[in-house]
Amino acid sequence: MTETGRLDGKVALITGAAAGLGRATARRMVEQGARVVLTDVLEEPGRAAAAELGAEACFETLDVTQPVAWSRVMDAVLKAFGQLDILVNNAGVVLLGDIESLSLEDWRHVHAVNLDGVFLGCQNGVDVMKRAGGGSIINLSSVSGLVGGHNLAAYNSSKGGVRLLTKSVALYCARAGYAIRCNSVHPTFIETAMVQSMIDASDDPERTRQKLARQIPLGVIGEPDDVAHMIVYLASDESKFVTGAEFVVDGGVTAQ
Repeated sequence: MTETGRLDGKVALITGAAAGLGRATARRMVEQGARVVLTDVLEEPGRAAAAELGAEACFETLDVTQPVAWSRVMDAVLKAFGQLDILVNNAGVVLLGDIESLSLEDWRHVHAVNLDGVFLGCQNGVDVMKRAGGGSIINLSSVSGLVGGHNLAAYNSSKGGVRLLTKSVALYCARAGYAIRCNSVHPTFIETAMVQSMIDASDDPERTRQKLARQIPLGVIGEPDDVAHMIVYLASDESKFVTGAEFVVDGGVTAQ
């Protein structure tokens, strides 16, 4: 039986929360007693996800690449709840492309969402949290932020950037005495719309799915809750002595 109440009294903001890992994380955080602000560029499914979670959740439209949008959402969070204790920078995109075929436009788009969005989230999160006496920032990187892929030039670069940005933020906040922790989470293939889109784009989707599962030592593609439970731990006071670290949720992929 899972213990409840681990996030009682805390307020969380999750980006990219209309589906996938963000939505699963919002659900688990509400179950643990948090009040959660779901954000996404996808307004209709985002509002539906928040409505599904009841009175402890609400939705704000947020394009993570836009500084003005971040300021607006942070103001809305403070107006509604008076504090922000947890920030999950989850919004991201994946684009297949090797160094020869990738366009500069696509390179910049992937970095704008995956890295600039996390930078802006951390910057705004630190500003709000330091005034409230601390908090926890959790940045979603990937196993692709740890190991390379021949056709993931932009994705590898952006997720690797998230990994080291996280460590920089963690050290800065520790030295400044802000009591703000910052950690990164590195999933492998998880049953999300993003992974499904990669599978569907292949010539043989079923064969591709099986191939992905075979790359994972545990033999299966992960579930969103596998990652959400890790994020809840990092958001809770159970991880109060954890900062600047990377948490791999990959079924053994990077152990090989």
